[in-house]
Amino acid sequence: MVLLPRPTPGPVPSAGPSSSLSRCPRIPSPGGTLSPLPGDTSVLAGLYGPAEVKGSRESPDGATVEVLLRPKVGLPGVAERSREQLLRRTFEAVLLGSLHPRTSITVVLQVLSDAGSLLACCLNAACMGLLDAGLPLSSLFCGVTCALDPHGDIILDPTARQEQEAHAVLTFAIDSAQRKVLATTTRGSCSAEEMQRCLVAAQRAADTIFQFYRDCVQRKYSKS
Repeated sequence: MVLLPRPTPGPVPSAGPSSSLSRCPRIPSPGGTLSPLPGDTSVLAGLYGPAEVKGSRESPDGATVEVLLRPKVGLPGVAERSREQLLRRTFEAVLLGSLHPRTSITVVLQVLSDAGSLLACCLNAACMGLLDAGLPLSSLFCGVTCALDPHGDIILDPTARQEQEAHAVLTFAIDSAQRKVLATTTRGSCSAEEMQRCLVAAQRAADTIFQFYRDCVQRKYSKS
């Protein structure tokens, strides 16, 4: 399980967003286990597999990936299903599923609190779960949310209120190898130039998140 808070919101800095993440103790869990300090947005991630898969879903060429996103209250709706599809496509882009044919890998994401940038937090929590579980990946990935305020300024990791006031909100899934975009989603409207500016800011912010991943792994194994 991974409890991952959203980085501190704010305008675009020169070296990426600051982060409230500071410790990664190990806790009993189904798959990967990391638990940083909670922030405004927190997601608990549990990873199950590789495990036996039912015949109808079995793939001889690789693992079958399933993502379940649970809201804080109530049942999953259209928004959760849409995010599940984006998350699943991102996982399949980096997971070396051919090494585990005819199996299933299930990632369960439980929203504990949502104060904005939820999809980015889900991406980061899931990546840390995959990493901690030791599944083979072609690269790591992270999620970064950018909001364009009414003045055209970029806000990284916006709060829920900042998202409501923004004329466009973009979330990018970025890989660690070449900083390529694995998936993106946009709400609202923006020009091609504004989207490019957001992408550059997200790629710059991704460096901070990937460094946090490395720090977590280093601290974990230095205590072993």
